[in-house]
Amino acid sequence: MRTFGSLLVRGLIIGLFAGLLAGTFAYVTGEPHVDAAIAIEEAGAAHTHDHGDGAETAAEEEPLVSRDGQKAGLFLATTLYGIALGGIFAVAFTLLRRKLRTERDPYAALGLAAAGFVGIVVVPFLKYPPNPPAVGDPDTITRRTVTYLLTLVIGLLAVWAGVAASRWAARYGDVARLAGGVVAFLVTIVIAYQILPSINEVPGSFPATLLWQFRFASLGTQATLWLLLGFGYAAAVDHRLSRQKVVAA
Repeated sequence: MRTFGSLLVRGLIIGLFAGLLAGTFAYVTGEPHVDAAIAIEEAGAAHTHDHGDGAETAAEEEPLVSRDGQKAGLFLATTLYGIALGGIFAVAFTLLRRKLRTERDPYAALGLAAAGFVGIVVVPFLKYPPNPPAVGDPDTITRRTVTYLLTLVIGLLAVWAGVAASRWAARYGDVARLAGGVVAFLVTIVIAYQILPSINEVPGSFPATLLWQFRFASLGTQATLWLLLGFGYAAAVDHRLSRQKVVAA
């Protein structure tokens, strides 16, 4: 029997490495698109200034953090996020392990990671896909944050509804179990999407290709994090690997 402390430590360590690798992915695939978006914003601001639009002609304020500092901070942010997520994942695994109807711990870990990725990442992404930092109205940050967090909670509720419906329909066979889970999940998401407000602050002149390249890079970063977290934790709780280490020793 593994103690909660050992499971938590493993989750934190796996989360740390997953966060570092996710940060590397974001740096390689996402930062070039951020630089391009900032360049477009600066070009638009320079064009407006040259034509004398607006009453204020004061020099633009320098950003509090330089782009080099932001890029370095990217690794710190993803690492801290990975550590926190690894700890939360370990706690969730400990609390839900007996309720996950799988014979082996690695399968339970992979299933939990898949459910977390769908509920926490995919559902909010489909309703409110991320935009580059240079796109959007700063006055609506609070509204966008609240609606995103609400969508995240709804995503987790949708996953729960799908699992509950799947278990209820299991008495009617495997096909009914799968169909019940999918229908319950989709119905919850569709209703929520209809109720939640639509937010689209991307200017029509902003290149669509660049926008979606950034969005898919963001989704890829999250996928990298959850993939490594799921498989890493599955390996960490695999009893067969533990027995092999004991025999080798």
